[in-house]
Amino acid sequence: MNFSIRPMKQNNLIEALAAGPLCGDGAMGTLLMARGMAGGSCGMAWNIDQPEDVIAIHRAYREAGSRLITTNSFGGSRFILALHGRAADVRDLNIAAAKVARTAAGDDAWVLGDVGPCGDFLEPVGDLTEDEVRDAFRDQIEGLIAGGADAILVETMSDPGEMILGIEAAHACDPNIPVIATYAFQKTADGGFRTMMGSTVADAIGKAVDAGAAVVGANCGSSLDLDDYVTLCKEIVVAGGPAHVIIQPNAGAPQQVGGQTVYLATPAQMADTARRLLDAGARIIGGCCGTTPEHLAAIAKAVAM
Repeated sequence: MNFSIRPMKQNNLIEALAAGPLCGDGAMGTLLMARGMAGGSCGMAWNIDQPEDVIAIHRAYREAGSRLITTNSFGGSRFILALHGRAADVRDLNIAAAKVARTAAGDDAWVLGDVGPCGDFLEPVGDLTEDEVRDAFRDQIEGLIAGGADAILVETMSDPGEMILGIEAAHACDPNIPVIATYAFQKTADGGFRTMMGSTVADAIGKAVDAGAAVVGANCGSSLDLDDYVTLCKEIVVAGGPAHVIIQPNAGAPQQVGGQTVYLATPAQMADTARRLLDAGARIIGGCCGTTPEHLAAIAKAVAM
């Protein structure tokens, strides 16, 4: 298969956000599973073994109106890939992830190189040192940039310390590449929002901005409903100062139905939430768990209005 790896001009993303809001994309893992991926297997391997399936998912989001296409590389660090016996393949798998996303994105959308948590905690809570995590992020991000990523998305973080290391690693690879930084926030008993590590919105977002993130926000709050994301967005806008804000909500709060976790928000509900997020100050709106191309088509229409 021939891949296009021509990246967009990186700074154009920030210029575009200054001009108007953009629509992100949605979930990847659930759509891979719908195509036959076994639970617990290495989804990144599909970038090499079954790239047509990954491209088809990316294209479905692009055709729905997504202008930001996220690589299939959430578990792309050496720590996560080691669980699948693929730690030696970090560079190849991340290059492939960016190439297939670039092919689907075409010349009028941006590819976001997706970087998720390393899967353990930094010392002294966990066993990972800052140098180990920074090096692991850098290895992954080098592959994503080599494959054609226009920006780096460091996402679903709970520890601002790990977030800072991800941002620093991205800028060590390319000082000019835009970095998008998102946390997973939970709602507290008093109605506020904190990460799993206990960080407040002001602390977590402020540290990401200070580290050099151009876009900051939230995704995948497992206990949040759609109203919560709007309230959270307002807090992030205040905490983010000059940075643009991205919100990528799940398709509503997760529900247990027949022993399975499901997300029940409809495309119309997601579109209504998108309009409220725009009013609250968000500049990028996408989706996380439970979202599909149908949800993103509705969001894209709302963002374009």
